[in-house]
Amino acid sequence: MKSFRKLLILSFAIVSFLLAGTAAKADTILTLDSPYQSGPGPVYTFDATVTNTGPSTVYLNGDLVSGDFPPLTYDDSGFINFFPLSLNSGDSYTGELFTVTAPAYGPGSNFYSGSFEILGGSDGNAQDTLATADFNIQVTPEPSSFFLFGTGLLALGALAGRKLVALRSNREF
Repeated sequence: MKSFRKLLILSFAIVSFLLAGTAAKADTILTLDSPYQSGPGPVYTFDATVTNTGPSTVYLNGDLVSGDFPPLTYDDSGFINFFPLSLNSGDSYTGELFTVTAPAYGPGSNFYSGSFEILGGSDGNAQDTLATADFNIQVTPEPSSFFLFGTGLLALGALAGRKLVALRSNREF
């Protein structure tokens, strides 16, 4: 009976230890303010809110960005320099999380996607994935490009019209 009781206590301790390590992951929420961005770029800024809904302090120890790299480059100095090192239970923080630099609009793909992960856990050395958020970027041509293209088409049309009028007037004589 004593060995059964010891085995039961040991099993309970192991399960409690394993659940304590995963609790911080499920209790950290990462919300990007604008996860889908479009425009001429080249720099897209992603602001976010990180919330600790768990019962204990969670440490934000690092980040990991994955996606269409290259041609994209990212700068996570917003997270590194401004986000707090830890969040107490019920705390949240909103600020610039990272920026992405995309190539100019051109032939080929102009749609890029990626994922941002916050690493940390129950202590200052933990590197568990606490929260993940996906993002997308659609690079579009600048409005001035449309204007230049349109005026070029108008100029070509006017030039072709003048040539056509000149050809018709030469035939009449």
